[in-house]
Amino acid sequence: MQEISAAPAATPASRVFPSIGQALRVWLRVAALSFGGPAGQIAVMHRIIVEEKRWVSEARFLHALNYCMLLPGPEAQQLATYIGWLMHGTLGGVMAGGLFVLPGIVAIMALSYVYAAFGNVPLVAALFFGLKPAVLAIVLEAVLRVGKRASRTMFCLSSRRRRSPASSSSTFRFQSSCLARL
Repeated sequence: MQEISAAPAATPASRVFPSIGQALRVWLRVAALSFGGPAGQIAVMHRIIVEEKRWVSEARFLHALNYCMLLPGPEAQQLATYIGWLMHGTLGGVMAGGLFVLPGIVAIMALSYVYAAFGNVPLVAALFFGLKPAVLAIVLEAVLRVGKRASRTMFCLSSRRRRSPASSSSTFRFQSSCLARL
């Protein structure tokens, strides 16, 4: 494993990243579990990359997510590509970005084949009707989880800006308490 600086000043100076083989397996897992739109995809990435594997810090993930939201295009795809690039350079970015869209491509191709071969299939329609509540629950849970963390960070930053320079010691204590909550 190689060490690369991967975090802003509020986190440790270096992180240990996985080998390219380990990253490939994890990106395949992220790709296989990523459904439910961008919120669900981002939540899956967060759970696996930040919470389980601890390859990227919470602060770095939220910073990257904010940046990807400013760019035009699909932020979940951009976030996966960025994290892959962060860990393994161009090869990692292409690998993570490509694997991120692979399940969607396979699913659309399979459904297109079923529709072209058999027309309207009631079983497929019933399957999608049954999946709607599960996907909705995943998306809502993801929005609440990421939104809660992002709003805590936003509150800490906006509260620090309102303090006067005369109260620098209380500002330091407030910053420390905000960082402890992350």
